[in-house]
Amino acid sequence: MTRISADWLADPAIRRLMAALSANGATPRFVGGCVRNAVLGAGETDIDLAIDVGPEETTRLLRRAGLGAVPTGFEHGTVTAVVDKRGFEVTTLRRDVETDGRRAVVAFTDDWLEDARRRDFTMNALYADSDGTVLDPTDEGLKDLAAGNVRFIGAAEDRIREDFLRILRFFRFHAWFGAGGMDADGLAACDALSAGVESLARERIGAEMRKLLAAPDPAPAVAAMARVHVLWRILPDAEPAALALLVAVEKATGVEPDWLRRLASLDAEDMFDRLRLSKAEVRMLEAIAAAEAELDPAAAAHECGARAALSGALIRAARHGEAPDIGALKARIELGANATFPLAAADLIARGAAPGPALGEKLKRAKALWRERGFTPDAEELLDALENGG
Repeated sequence: MTRISADWLADPAIRRLMAALSANGATPRFVGGCVRNAVLGAGETDIDLAIDVGPEETTRLLRRAGLGAVPTGFEHGTVTAVVDKRGFEVTTLRRDVETDGRRAVVAFTDDWLEDARRRDFTMNALYADSDGTVLDPTDEGLKDLAAGNVRFIGAAEDRIREDFLRILRFFRFHAWFGAGGMDADGLAACDALSAGVESLARERIGAEMRKLLAAPDPAPAVAAMARVHVLWRILPDAEPAALALLVAVEKATGVEPDWLRRLASLDAEDMFDRLRLSKAEVRMLEAIAAAEAELDPAAAAHECGARAALSGALIRAARHGEAPDIGALKARIELGANATFPLAAADLIARGAAPGPALGEKLKRAKALWRERGFTPDAEELLDALENGG
């Protein structure tokens, strides 16, 4: 018998929720990522629950205990329980009646194995009671999790046809939890059905790529995506080899992963639209590109910000197959990020300069000189240098 011991099991809000849902003979269990991660001893993820009664009864049990109940996905059996202003998704056991690769029509059930069989991977079809006792209805989830084997439940092509997003999840889960080579049947099914990702909303694709690229080392998974034509359907001109070089530099320098830096290294066109990036993410990618083009990290940090400067320098180093001296690099970045140009137009006018285009040109020369001299000259030094033809 496997039993998890996670701090959240003793959380008063969660214990109150489990007590409320257990009334009248109902059986609530934790499900999916929270159980998987607890078995691995990994970090906490969202706490989701499954229950063997319908959403109407779930709602009644919650409200009888004085808890909130929001019908966030009622037709699919999901009710969001609100405890101490925190939300927890509670979903009735179900089976798929009809799917089209994006949405499913479901029927409710009280059979835990039937519910497990409609999930994507064996390692995600794990449930746990309130005391942490793990239920593995397929008898394969714990074994595959221990082996680092990301494997579809049943026939891989059947699971993918139910939701084409599972193609991207296959690679993402392997990047986070896989060990060794990818499951051959799963990889072959992703290859055969790769065109299905083109039917997905770009927001969903972008969300998966964010999670994938945040993994400790996503390069092997991204390379596999390219081999089976999945990557090209998302980012047709991406360079997966560049990502592998960048990850190697990150490891050599001890720099923490940054999914946007890794996305930038792929050097694909139309990433903004293809992945439905936010405006802030677009601005950061543009800043990273500008910083990569700037040879001086201090100047890059001053113009583009410290995060972009570090990313640009690491990508540039990776393209040249070398790892920079990270201490020296960070020192240059800190210098540039904290530097403030000491001159203003008023300072030049006070020295006799006339307002107009020539004044602007003088300021540009002063700033170029300031950068050339390592951001160290103060206002008087710059003014003297300009007067002396510097």
